[in-house]
Amino acid sequence: MSAPTLLLPDTGRVSDESDAVRAAVANLDAIDWPSVLQTLDTRGSAVVPALLPAAECRALAALYDAQSLYRSRVVMSRHGFGQGEYQYFAYPLPPLVAALRSALYPRLVPIANRWNQAMAIDVRYPRTHRAFIDRCHAAGQRRPTPLILRYRQDDYNCLHQDLYGEHAFPIQVAILLSQPGRDFTGGEFVLTEQRPRMQSRAEVVALEQGDAVIFAVSHRPVQGTRGPYRVNLRHGVSRVRSGLRHTLGIIFHDAL
Repeated sequence: MSAPTLLLPDTGRVSDESDAVRAAVANLDAIDWPSVLQTLDTRGSAVVPALLPAAECRALAALYDAQSLYRSRVVMSRHGFGQGEYQYFAYPLPPLVAALRSALYPRLVPIANRWNQAMAIDVRYPRTHRAFIDRCHAAGQRRPTPLILRYRQDDYNCLHQDLYGEHAFPIQVAILLSQPGRDFTGGEFVLTEQRPRMQSRAEVVALEQGDAVIFAVSHRPVQGTRGPYRVNLRHGVSRVRSGLRHTLGIIFHDAL
């Protein structure tokens, strides 16, 4: 695979000539989605191993210094978000990021709609990501939200939810671009779940380079003895003890 294909922003469409894009979509087709969605339903998160190969992970991490690709940079300590920084891509997205966002969305729509039905939320999501983005843009949410996060030694990300306006898709994806133990130590992905009248449950999700974690953005239904009830979720990253950690975040709704 040729990493330079990732350095060229697309023009709103995914290039059929990109080996990286074709390989990523082929990897999605090979995933056991019923098993992934069952785990997501049960735990609020699910890991897809080796979604991206190491070469593409390194190429995506290298994009962090290509300033023309981004619409904004956030230094977490300035806002009380933690320590470290991240950058939101501008439109048009790099081809591989655009391809992953468009191809992952329809695979997650069935569980997103089922969750809303179980929680008595009237919102239903369209089959294609383009239709959902049109809905966001019509409501004034026009700023793209896919991002790359960079953590150095002692950086961390406080527990949070990625909500940017009225329209929010309830599931998102993070892909670890760095290799634990080689590029960095520490920096575990952490998910917490608050159930009514109970203390929060925390889960540390172990990831290797190229692994994706699919997880609930803010809430999901859990089946109780009297039917489903809503639990609230937050996610973050524990302190990086050494090295440099990069993550690609794929959020399906756009921001105000």
